[in-house]
Amino acid sequence: MIIKMGHVLDEALIYEILSVVEEIPEGCVATYGQIAGLIGRDNNARLVGKVLSMAEFYGRYPCHRVVNHAGRLVPGWREQEYLLRQENVPFKNNGYVDLQHCRWECF
Repeated sequence: MIIKMGHVLDEALIYEILSVVEEIPEGCVATYGQIAGLIGRDNNARLVGKVLSMAEFYGRYPCHRVVNHAGRLVPGWREQEYLLRQENVPFKNNGYVDLQHCRWECF
């Protein structure tokens, strides 16, 4: 169990989120909100982001395949763009991921 900023993150919840991230196929991206919805927590996109920021402590997961609802990358994580481009993920002129062409269709 991890305690962050007065909140408790249950390890079962952490692994539930990471197991969804693990399923995102190469060349596709998902949004924080999409992952939150898949685990039945529609309004917890920030929780997903918090868990992904700690993912390195739980193993290797393709966290680079998760972006915000507009396709924006994680601020300050320069490697994310490189990793996505290596998977041929398309970008718009503004530097955001083109979600219309690479969003993970997981339904």
